[in-house]
Amino acid sequence: MRFLTALHTDVGIKKKNNQDSALLMEAETEKGNVLFTVICDGMGGLAKGELASATVIRAFSDWFEKTFPEVLYNGLTDETLKRSMEDVIHNMNSKISSYGRELGINLGTTVVALMIIEDKFYCINVGDSRCYHITNEFSQITKDHSYVQREIDMGRMTQEEAKNHPQRNVLLQCVGASDYIVPDFFEGKVKENEVFMLCSDGFRHVISTEEFVKYLNPTLLQDKKQIEEVAEQLTELNKNRREEDNISVILVRTK
Repeated sequence: MRFLTALHTDVGIKKKNNQDSALLMEAETEKGNVLFTVICDGMGGLAKGELASATVIRAFSDWFEKTFPEVLYNGLTDETLKRSMEDVIHNMNSKISSYGRELGINLGTTVVALMIIEDKFYCINVGDSRCYHITNEFSQITKDHSYVQREIDMGRMTQEEAKNHPQRNVLLQCVGASDYIVPDFFEGKVKENEVFMLCSDGFRHVISTEEFVKYLNPTLLQDKKQIEEVAEQLTELNKNRREEDNISVILVRTK
């Protein structure tokens, strides 16, 4: 399978530095072209969040180049891939947590990662950075590890109430700031002419589902230039609507 891709990240209109980090890689393997993408949204103030997110990105970049080939050639299964990706996250949670304790600071990061191999996708996440799947419909693959999502699941809050709740940014777990984390892992089938979107929460607050469907319809994204322009247009739309957070997105169209 082949891909059209775009990665776009922006500091936004308010913050002084960009604490988001992103990764987009491809490799030719015996199972064909493999795509791997990651977005991390750091937290901790000043350079602390940026350090946390960049650390996880570097770890996953090294993993894809050095460890994933071993996982692949030793007989890839859903379970072996899941365990290997979880190991990266758990190792980074320990490393970042230890660093924070040594310096007496708090820092951490969300992570959402997507891999496409042959006709399957695999997605892992911690926190509230998300992965979506777009055909002629718009579906969310990941589920936030957040206070408001827990309240929604318990029936104590509606989706509309969650949008403006004062604790809407409170995470129940993130890499580096949680003693114990449990990543979610998802898998599914992939066909040609579909779009996947990974994003930090700053990319999705002020854009509606209907607008995402309009801009990201796979039939409209026919070449590299078009998909890159859409990523930039949606980022600027966020800024025009006064989104104050860092803004990051990765778009992948299968072909």
